[in-house]
Amino acid sequence: MRFEVTFFILILRKNKGVVESSKTLVVFLSLTEKYKFMLKYSIFGLVSMLFSLSFSQSIKYNLKMPKPQNHYYHVEMEISDIKGAEVSVKMPIWAPGSYLAREFAKNVNLVKAHDTDGKDLPVSKVNKNTWKVSKCKGQKVTVAYEVYAFELSVRTSFLDLTHGFVSGSGVFMYVEGAKENKGKVEVFPHESFKVITTALKEDVDGIINDGSTLYNFENYDHLVDCPIEIGNQRLFSFEAAGVRHDVAMYSFGNFNIDALKKDMAKVVESATAIFGKNPNKEYTFIIHNVVNAQGGLEHTNSTVLSVNRWTYEGKEYLGFLKLVAHEYFHLWNVKRIRPIELGPFNYDEENYTSLLWVMEGFTSYYEKMILLRAGYYSQIDLLNSMFSSLNYVEGSTGSRVQSVSHASFDAWIKAYRPNENSRNTTMSYYSRGSVIAMMLDAKIIKKYDGNKNLDNFMQYVYANYYEKKNRGFSEAEFKKELEDFLGENMNQFYADYIDGTDIPNYNEIFSPLGLKVEYVGEPEASIGLSLTDSGGKTIVKAIRSNSAAEDAGISVNDEIIGFNGIRADKKSLDGYFKSVQVGEKIEVLFARDEQLFSTDIVVTAYEQPKFEYTINKNKEKLFNYWLR
Repeated sequence: MRFEVTFFILILRKNKGVVESSKTLVVFLSLTEKYKFMLKYSIFGLVSMLFSLSFSQSIKYNLKMPKPQNHYYHVEMEISDIKGAEVSVKMPIWAPGSYLAREFAKNVNLVKAHDTDGKDLPVSKVNKNTWKVSKCKGQKVTVAYEVYAFELSVRTSFLDLTHGFVSGSGVFMYVEGAKENKGKVEVFPHESFKVITTALKEDVDGIINDGSTLYNFENYDHLVDCPIEIGNQRLFSFEAAGVRHDVAMYSFGNFNIDALKKDMAKVVESATAIFGKNPNKEYTFIIHNVVNAQGGLEHTNSTVLSVNRWTYEGKEYLGFLKLVAHEYFHLWNVKRIRPIELGPFNYDEENYTSLLWVMEGFTSYYEKMILLRAGYYSQIDLLNSMFSSLNYVEGSTGSRVQSVSHASFDAWIKAYRPNENSRNTTMSYYSRGSVIAMMLDAKIIKKYDGNKNLDNFMQYVYANYYEKKNRGFSEAEFKKELEDFLGENMNQFYADYIDGTDIPNYNEIFSPLGLKVEYVGEPEASIGLSLTDSGGKTIVKAIRSNSAAEDAGISVNDEIIGFNGIRADKKSLDGYFKSVQVGEKIEVLFARDEQLFSTDIVVTAYEQPKFEYTINKNKEKLFNYWLR
């Protein structure tokens, strides 16, 4: 490989860092044909590395918040050792782990730049998320801009008088061509904020200003992978799996810190036991206790959790621990075991993969397994939870339309942008993926007669791709690893359940593990609509495709006024709809856009797939190995 890489570097240098013609690229590829497979999956990282050779800039960010009540972060981006006559800076369009183009540049105010003497430099906007600074050769340039931050979620940034939260890809721009460069970020908290929490390492040797804290980052991916909480959050820590875990609690709630230390440690230990090792020396939890919970977002050695502040008792507390388990498991599955597309990241556009069913679905399966192994779930609790997911998946109209691989690929345009018809055309790669994980676990346990399970496969992929190759895998590679591990061709499995929408023979799959699974779905009278009460009006919230309501011309957002000559509200309609019979005709009066309409709904039969399980105690060996 040495000759070919050297040749490519020479080409890049000759052309000032850019492959300027297709002819040049063809020559390069022809000379490296025997390495074509490896180059296919490493070219993005290789090009990033080579480009960085032409950009030796050092980068330092100054993050300020002089007036939190206006929700603006002030960012200064100091770029040194610029070799060319211009430099471009870019704001990402998305946050890794959340597959939606959020267009963070929309929150950026006017971008300005000046040289070391304070002289203004020309700034022009090139496209939606790129700004070019001119006349800066041989200078240190400071790019200054403001970012509006008033969306408190795990994937977006926020600032007010109570605290600040920085999700890096929405606040920090990067220098085009220099994402691999190391740098520093100096945080200047508002005078009312006394605590900073982040997984970034503090630069204790750097010169800093009074009241600020200086941090180092290895590259841009590392910087935005370490969210920052700034305020007066409550701190505590615990040791688990040989790792120090720091926890920052924003706002109040009914939490008990002693209980959290004990319970979160159990979750960490159970998650780490799946792989037998923990890749971190330190880990950070940032927990936002709020009214409207937003879930969690994973990072390499930290996570952000957004939960209802009264979630720390009863069943809700189990839900919190399940969220902890889910996001913590991601430090292996997604952040290290990952599709090739998910790192190094392309922040300018969507990063497509058909493997989110593995990344999120397997993690959703293991969040339950972790609670079982930590002692918070019984075997029945876990089975009830899994069959709830299974019935949700198979009972969904969209599950017969969208495969799990397509759901993964289309997450960018469908999963985060649902509309009134989404339930008819889409399905969740979280839920379907967790069911597939359970199916594969059962196949592995049966294949190895209770001596191996899905844990062993995850360990194998972790060792082979993260530890040995230090890269992600392609879709074809993941399938081949699964086939090699199981010792069987998985083409039909993929055709039916990954790329297809067939309902599996669950009894055949789980019977060897001691579960008898029966199909209990039956045809029932159905109208196929759901209602909501909106300001005293009964509004159609959803319509099932091919339903009696759809055939009658009812649409989402219609107001149902009455039926069979009787004025009705949501309560009376819900009650009546439950008592209807197949073939019954219902005269419905409804309003749409201030016009009144009347139609007849003829009730039809609808069979929603549903499954129930019973435990076969004659097969305790594999059952107890599976749900140990």
